[in-house]
Amino acid sequence: MRRVRLALPEPGGAWRLRLYLTALKPTDAVTDGFLPAARALGCEVTILTDRPEQHPGAVACDVRDPRALIDAIEHLGRPDAIFSNSDHLQVETALAAAYFGLPGKDWRACAAAKNKFLMRRRLQEAGVEQVLSVRLGPGDPVPERVPYPVVVKPREGVASEDVLFVERDLGRAVDLVRKRRPGEALVVEEYLDGPLRTLETLGDDGGLRVLGGFATTLGPLPYFVEERLDWAPDGPHEHVLGALRALGVGLGACHTEYVVTAGGPRIVEVNYRVIGDHCDFLLADLLGVPLFEWILRAHLGERVPDPPPATAYGCAVSLVADRPGTIKEAPGHESVERDGVRLWHRPLRAVGDVVSLTHTNRDYLAVVRATGPDRARVDAAVTAYRTARPWVIE
Repeated sequence: MRRVRLALPEPGGAWRLRLYLTALKPTDAVTDGFLPAARALGCEVTILTDRPEQHPGAVACDVRDPRALIDAIEHLGRPDAIFSNSDHLQVETALAAAYFGLPGKDWRACAAAKNKFLMRRRLQEAGVEQVLSVRLGPGDPVPERVPYPVVVKPREGVASEDVLFVERDLGRAVDLVRKRRPGEALVVEEYLDGPLRTLETLGDDGGLRVLGGFATTLGPLPYFVEERLDWAPDGPHEHVLGALRALGVGLGACHTEYVVTAGGPRIVEVNYRVIGDHCDFLLADLLGVPLFEWILRAHLGERVPDPPPATAYGCAVSLVADRPGTIKEAPGHESVERDGVRLWHRPLRAVGDVVSLTHTNRDYLAVVRATGPDRARVDAAVTAYRTARPWVIE
């Protein structure tokens, strides 16, 4: 791995390091997390995207094509780092980093993490765990016999979109998803019953570091909408770390979801980027570290420090629309501090928006994150805020 030395701007404002960031749509993680972190590290940032009208100062590029990405970077100027926080661009970004001889993720690990069928196959071949999984191409017949209950999901889906719990009539469920996603491959997996947890890791050339984890509360089946995440740093980390190593996960941030079943922990999915839905900011708050800077340091070839133990409790509560309609009232972007609890409200929709229920994470109205000395006080603060500042849909 090539190492570079981090530096602040030289006198007169010249930057010493050049960072290329690949992106699709704008996200809070990039806008409020990674871009300020890059500036703090002394990096000149160029955003490469296929949506330049949505990113001020960005360069247009077909970022889903690694050849176009490499060509654009060579034309613009040799990089010191190439990075992406997008679920959809990890393989392409890793290939570009490898072309230029820069620190980067293993593209094969990125592909296996993104593709849920490949993930299951790799874990099975490595002897890490056995979870029934069947790949269904667009024209493949639906299996006649499956050990119900099962879960059907897009092979490379995100945000719980079109993920269904199925107790009977798998054919009907597959037809429903295929109508929404024509031409896409699906997977059918055995349902993993038990508490849902996450493990957050950060790797450099010295190995993987555990940052912590969360306990996830889901909405009612047959959907899998994440409604709340609570800080829960302890858990069966060794199994999850073994799975990540089998997949080849190393450099950078990784957000892994797993279920603690009666037979032991089982991986649900591996997201080879930092945790989202504002839990990235919550994680930084709980650890008291510049998390976004640490992630970029790893991609710039630097060793990152060992994370300190968290000294507070925290949660992220997603305010989920419970009905279709028009948003009539909503609190704005704000933060409050009371009784030792710090609370942030981040709206994701606005007054006047029309809400159509999708039974996915797309139904989020806002995220409330809070940190404090213990769960009782944090829960009380979240409840009081939601009562005083409700979202009204009519």
